[in-house]
Amino acid sequence: MSDIRVLTDDTFAGAVASGAVVVDFYADWCRPCKMMAPAFEEAAGEYEGKVEFAKLNIDDSRDTALANQVMSIPTLLFYKDGELKDRVTGAIDKGTLKSHLDALL
Repeated sequence: MSDIRVLTDDTFAGAVASGAVVVDFYADWCRPCKMMAPAFEEAAGEYEGKVEFAKLNIDDSRDTALANQVMSIPTLLFYKDGELKDRVTGAIDKGTLKSHLDALL
Protein backbone atom coordinates (compact mmCIF):
# COMPACT_ATOMS: atom_id res chain seq x y z
CA MET A 1 0.00 0.00 0.00
CA SER A 2 1.10 3.54 -0.68
CA ASP A 3 2.28 5.77 2.13
CA ILE A 4 -0.09 8.49 3.23
CA ARG A 5 1.90 11.59 4.05
CA VAL A 6 1.10 13.48 7.25
CA LEU A 7 1.10 17.23 6.65
CA THR A 8 1.42 20.22 8.97
CA ASP A 9 1.07 23.98 8.58
CA ASP A 10 4.76 24.04 7.64
CA THR A 11 4.66 21.28 5.01
CA PHE A 12 1.26 21.80 3.38
CA ALA A 13 2.14 24.33 0.65
CA GLY A 14 5.14 22.36 -0.58
CA ALA A 15 3.19 19.10 -0.60
CA VAL A 16 0.46 20.38 -2.92
CA ALA A 17 2.72 22.46 -5.17
CA SER A 18 3.16 19.88 -7.91
CA GLY A 19 1.44 16.79 -9.23
CA ALA A 20 -1.93 15.38 -8.25
CA VAL A 21 -2.51 15.46 -4.49
CA VAL A 22 -5.55 14.74 -2.32
CA VAL A 23 -5.50 15.98 1.26
CA ASP A 24 -7.82 14.60 3.93
CA PHE A 25 -8.54 17.23 6.59
CA TYR A 26 -9.49 15.25 9.69
CA ALA A 27 -9.36 15.04 13.49
CA ASP A 28 -8.69 12.04 15.71
CA TRP A 29 -12.02 12.52 17.52
CA CYS A 30 -14.09 12.67 14.28
CA ARG A 31 -16.22 9.55 13.83
CA PRO A 32 -17.04 10.18 10.11
CA CYS A 33 -13.30 10.67 9.50
CA LYS A 34 -12.61 7.27 11.02
CA MET A 35 -15.39 5.71 8.93
CA MET A 36 -13.89 7.07 5.71
CA ALA A 37 -10.26 6.18 6.56
CA PRO A 38 -10.32 2.62 5.10
CA ALA A 39 -11.59 3.85 1.71
CA PHE A 40 -8.92 6.58 1.67
CA GLU A 41 -6.19 4.04 2.51
CA GLU A 42 -7.38 1.57 -0.14
CA ALA A 43 -7.53 4.28 -2.79
CA ALA A 44 -3.99 5.37 -1.85
CA GLY A 45 -2.79 1.89 -2.75
CA GLU A 46 -4.73 1.77 -6.00
CA TYR A 47 -3.56 5.20 -7.18
CA GLU A 48 0.07 4.79 -6.08
CA GLY A 49 2.34 6.60 -8.51
CA LYS A 50 -0.54 8.65 -9.91
CA VAL A 51 -1.87 10.62 -6.93
CA GLU A 52 -0.17 11.53 -3.67
CA PHE A 53 -2.37 11.00 -0.61
CA ALA A 54 -1.96 13.16 2.48
CA LYS A 55 -3.72 13.84 5.78
CA LEU A 56 -3.78 17.01 7.84
CA ASN A 57 -5.01 17.03 11.44
CA ILE A 58 -7.05 20.21 11.88
CA ASP A 59 -6.39 20.29 15.62
CA ASP A 60 -2.63 20.37 15.02
CA SER A 61 -2.69 22.61 11.92
CA ARG A 62 -5.47 25.12 12.42
CA ASP A 63 -3.90 27.82 10.24
CA THR A 64 -3.96 25.64 7.12
CA ALA A 65 -7.50 24.47 7.83
CA LEU A 66 -8.70 28.06 8.21
CA ALA A 67 -6.78 29.26 5.14
CA ASN A 68 -8.53 26.55 3.10
CA GLN A 69 -11.93 27.35 4.62
CA VAL A 70 -12.34 23.88 6.12
CA MET A 71 -15.35 24.29 8.39
CA SER A 72 -16.50 20.65 8.61
CA ILE A 73 -14.63 17.38 8.58
CA PRO A 74 -13.80 15.20 6.91
CA THR A 75 -13.01 17.48 3.98
CA LEU A 76 -11.00 16.29 1.01
CA LEU A 77 -9.18 18.84 -1.14
CA PHE A 78 -7.95 17.76 -4.57
CA TYR A 79 -4.96 19.66 -5.99
CA LYS A 80 -3.28 19.55 -9.38
CA ASP A 81 0.05 21.38 -9.65
CA GLY A 82 -0.76 23.65 -6.72
CA GLU A 83 -4.26 24.58 -7.89
CA LEU A 84 -7.35 23.49 -5.95
CA LYS A 85 -9.49 21.52 -8.42
CA ASP A 86 -12.15 19.90 -6.26
CA ARG A 87 -13.50 19.74 -2.71
CA VAL A 88 -15.68 17.20 -0.93
CA THR A 89 -17.03 17.66 2.58
CA GLY A 90 -18.37 14.72 4.54
CA ALA A 91 -17.59 11.02 4.53
CA ILE A 92 -17.76 9.41 1.10
CA ASP A 93 -17.45 5.82 -0.08
CA LYS A 94 -14.57 4.45 -2.12
CA GLY A 95 -16.48 4.61 -5.40
CA THR A 96 -17.24 8.30 -4.97
CA LEU A 97 -13.65 8.97 -3.97
CA LYS A 98 -12.39 7.17 -7.08
CA SER A 99 -14.68 9.27 -9.27
CA HIS A 100 -13.12 12.45 -7.88
CA LEU A 101 -9.61 11.03 -8.26
CA ASP A 102 -10.25 10.02 -11.87
CA ALA A 103 -11.52 13.53 -12.62
CA LEU A 104 -8.32 14.95 -11.08
CA LEU A 105 -6.18 12.90 -13.45
